[in-house]
Amino acid sequence: MFFDPFAPMMLTFQATRIGMEAQAVVAMRLAGMAGLWATPPSEMTRMVIEKAEAVIEAMQASTHAAMKGAAPDQVLRAGMTQIGRHTAGNLTRLSRMGPARAPFFW
Repeated sequence: MFFDPFAPMMLTFQATRIGMEAQAVVAMRLAGMAGLWATPPSEMTRMVIEKAEAVIEAMQASTHAAMKGAAPDQVLRAGMTQIGRHTAGNLTRLSRMGPARAPFFW
């Protein structure tokens, strides 16, 4: 087994992507709470439930990788991949909904 010199950089890129996606998801959900983004009423419940699901999946993936004897960066990558899958899915789903079309009076 050898050390991959690019592994820390790739983990940084993955963490940055997850952070940017999460920030966009939070912005769209806040806009949805304000009535500016077309989100279903169930979105508020969904955002609470999915966090637990994502963390459980990430823990399972990381534990599985660690038990197989993976390198530390691969263990971290396994968990981050699960979190990234959820953030990317949320971003895609919320982006498709688009801005609310109700009239607003400012």
